[in-house]
Amino acid sequence: MPQMIIVIVLIIVLLIILASSLRIVPQAHAYVIERLGAYKCTWSVGFHAKVPIIDKVAKRVVLKEQVIDFPPQPVITKDNVTMQIDTVIFYQITDPKSYTYNIQNPIVAIENLTATTLRNIIGDLELDETLTSREIINTKMRATLDVATDPWGIKVNRVELKNIIPPTAIRDAMEKQMKAERERREQILIAEGEKKSSILKAEGLKQSMILRAEADKQSQILRAQAVKEAKIVEAEGEAEAIIKVQKANADGLRYLKEAGADEAVLKLKSYEAFTAAANGKATKIIVPSEIQSLAGLAEAVVESVKDPQPEKSEPESTETK
Repeated sequence: MPQMIIVIVLIIVLLIILASSLRIVPQAHAYVIERLGAYKCTWSVGFHAKVPIIDKVAKRVVLKEQVIDFPPQPVITKDNVTMQIDTVIFYQITDPKSYTYNIQNPIVAIENLTATTLRNIIGDLELDETLTSREIINTKMRATLDVATDPWGIKVNRVELKNIIPPTAIRDAMEKQMKAERERREQILIAEGEKKSSILKAEGLKQSMILRAEADKQSQILRAQAVKEAKIVEAEGEAEAIIKVQKANADGLRYLKEAGADEAVLKLKSYEAFTAAANGKATKIIVPSEIQSLAGLAEAVVESVKDPQPEKSEPESTETK
C-alpha cells in the first residue's frame, strides 16, 4: 500500500513537470528560451516543448505595434524661448533576442533618447519655425530614433508631436494676433459680401429696367399694330360698301336694259342716281347735256334736292328823325 502511494505521487509529479514543459505561443507573441542561463532559441507562434528544469522561458515578447506617450519635455528654441513639448512614439519589436539581451530597460532608454533628439532638433529652429514645422520635426525624430533603436531589436514606425506649449506671455500674444487676424478676415468677408450685394442689386435694377423698357416697346408695337389693323378693316369695309353700291347700280341698269326700258326711263334713273349722290345736301346738280331735253323732269329732280329757302323776316321799322 505505501508503494502504491509513492507510485501515484511520482506519476502526478511527472505529469506536472511534463505539463510545465509544454507551451503554446499565441499570435503576435514570441518566447525567448534559455538553457542553463544561456540563450537557446526563440519560439514563434504554435505548440512547443522544453526540457524540464534545464530550459526556461526567459522573456515573453509582444510583437504588436505599441504606443508610448511621454510627458512634456522642456526644450529651448534657437531664439531662446523655452517651451514644453510632449511626444507620442509608435514602435514595434522586430528582434526578440536583441530586445531581451541588448538593452536593460528599453522604454526608459527610448524616452531619454526621444528627449535628447527633440532638444537637438528644436535647438536649431526658432519659435515660428517650431510651430509651423511639425511634419519636419516628426520625420527627423523618427529617422534618428529608428537608427538608434535598431540594435535593440526595436523599429520606430512613427513619431508625433502631441502638444507644443509655448510660454504664457507668448500664448497671450499669439491669441491676440489670432484674434486680430480673425477680425480682419471677418471685415474682409463683410466688405466682400456688401460688394456682391451691391452688384446684385445693380444687376437686378438693370434687368428690371431692361424688362420694363422691353414691355413698353412691345406694348407700343401692339397698339400700333391694333390701330393699323383697325384702319385696314375700316378701309376694307368702306371699299366693300362702295363695291356693293356700284354693283347694285350696275345690276339695276342691267335689269332695266334687259326689261327693254326706253331712253327716257334710263335718263330718269340717271337723275335718281344724281339725287342719291347729292345725299340730300347739294343745292345744285349739274345735268349732262344729253338729258337736258327732259326739262320738266329735271326741274322736278332739282327742286327735290334744293334746300328749303329761309323765310323772309319782316323789315325792321324805321323811324324818321
